[in-house]
Amino acid sequence: MTTRWMDSPVGGLRLHAHSGLVTRIEFDASPVGRPAADPLLDEVERQLGEYFAGRRREFDLPLAADGTEFQRKVWSYLRTVRYGETVSYGQIAADLGYEPGIARAVGAANGANPLPIVVPCHRVVGSDGALTGYAGGVERKRILLDLERPGLF
Repeated sequence: MTTRWMDSPVGGLRLHAHSGLVTRIEFDASPVGRPAADPLLDEVERQLGEYFAGRRREFDLPLAADGTEFQRKVWSYLRTVRYGETVSYGQIAADLGYEPGIARAVGAANGANPLPIVVPCHRVVGSDGALTGYAGGVERKRILLDLERPGLF
């Protein structure tokens, strides 16, 4: 496994890769040690940099997220939510064929997403459009959504 730290508009990010796949992106990271030499992490850092600069709307990276079957379904769905758009937890549940009551489980799966930003869990909002919890903190969520739709929130 290789890791690298990068600075971003939402704070320090720690990027993780293993066997040619991006496995985790963590918030609140601080720089530690020397940057790992890894062409994949170079690409992750490049694509994230383009995203934060407003020049990238989709990511093209090999991903491996370890989770339950339900979590992986939610995370796969998140990748279909387009740049600048938002969706509610209940809408995800409905689109995946579940009853509305499963929205909380969708929220839990969203919060367990190991690849934030790249798998855009920040694009999920409450049924009334309000910003709700985000594993990286609501302020980060606001920054990411403002980046995609300036002045919206």
